[in-house]
Amino acid sequence: MIAADTATAAPDTSQEQTIHLPDGDIHVVMNGVPATNAVVLVHGLAGSTAWWDPVLPALRDRYVVRIDLLGHGASAKPDTGYGMDEQANHVAAVLDRLGVHRAVVVGHSTGGYVVTSLAEQRPDLVAAIALIDTGARLDAFTDNGPAGDLLMNPAIGRPVWPLLPDIAIRYSLSSAFTRDVPIPDRIVADVRGMTYRSLTATSNASDVYLRDRPEPDRLADLGLPTMVIYGSADKRWQPGSYQDYLRVPSVRLESLPCGHTPMIEDPDETGALLSDFSQF
Repeated sequence: MIAADTATAAPDTSQEQTIHLPDGDIHVVMNGVPATNAVVLVHGLAGSTAWWDPVLPALRDRYVVRIDLLGHGASAKPDTGYGMDEQANHVAAVLDRLGVHRAVVVGHSTGGYVVTSLAEQRPDLVAAIALIDTGARLDAFTDNGPAGDLLMNPAIGRPVWPLLPDIAIRYSLSSAFTRDVPIPDRIVADVRGMTYRSLTATSNASDVYLRDRPEPDRLADLGLPTMVIYGSADKRWQPGSYQDYLRVPSVRLESLPCGHTPMIEDPDETGALLSDFSQF
């Protein structure tokens, strides 16, 4: 079983802010000296800013902006606003408020779709894109693990969701990892803080996004510097499907010997890759 870890890897320089938007408040964490250029980190489904803590040391010399997507972490959890394009609009509004003019955007899993949509809508803002274990196409998805699949069934998940003990949340998260790494208590608390609506609406929105068009095709049209990092033992997506990204011109494809969450399973190598890629 994956154990708890009450320690945090976040540096003491973190500054938090709540950005008030019409669709709901967005929680943001900044590290480094504020600048017009930034590295923007966007988590995946049921994630939060805390998932990026382990790679922050590698980005200590950058201005890093981490965002809790609507429905996640300390951001608002309304009934609507969870489409990938809508989430990208929220990210753009936050960066505009912070005075960021150019960004290297990094998305983990579902967060990869958000940052790609951001680049489609705001080419003036996005300088480069890095994806981490972001599925290329919908038919490459395997599953969320036994517990995750049950929770996504509304007849089971909706009544059970408010009653889940921490041990059940940890078990449902286990498909995101291959290595026996500790899951910080903060990550469990952030999952517990989600509404069932925010969880399922975000998941459904990512499916709609991929049905509309595969991720590599979108990236190919953007023509931006692109890096794709993936775990060779990813349990949620067929690892071989990441080869689809090779049709993106000049893509940098990096495989790590871990599962779906390299930021936590292999933070040193993941951080080094992000640091190298995000040079302005």
